Amino acid sequence: MKKTNACRILDKYKIPYTLIEYAIDESDLSALHVAKVSGINIKQIFKTLVCVDEKNQPLVACISGDDALDLKALAKVAGVKKCTMIPLKDLLKITGYIKGGCSPIGMKKLYPTFLHVSALEYPFISISAGVRGMQIKLDPQFLLKAILVKTADIIERKEKTCKS
Repeated sequence: MKKTNACRILDKYKIPYTLIEYAIDESDLSALHVAKVSGINIKQIFKTLVCVDEKNQPLVACISGDDALDLKALAKVAGVKKCTMIPLKDLLKITGYIKGGCSPIGMKKLYPTFLHVSALEYPFISISAGVRGMQIKLDPQFLLKAILVKTADIIERKEKTCKS
């Protein structure tokens, strides 16, 4: 199994992790696909989303695979006026990663990174290893140490509807 930049950083800090390889589907790079083929609970697969603030400074969010990012909540915890998702065409230039293989660890620069608080409810979470088809399984507490991540409530709340 080939080591990625993310793995080398974890090794440098002596952070224990497990690499999990899975079959990729170029037509479905979603966290749901990763959950299905890896057998990992979708709530424990954390996708990495990259945004920019009003000054075009990148912000990184890691949220559970079946959740949606609340851009207003992210802006608030980051202390900025607003943030927007970056265009997909800019992902490689900003992070050094491609869609379906974007890890919060080992980006070109250390950007402010926010991990949804639900990660701390689990003994392990899974994040991209920095390439398609490979995940890093690790204790979320170790992720906080590896890249100085802050935890925050940054997901959209699903509305409960009542039928009468």
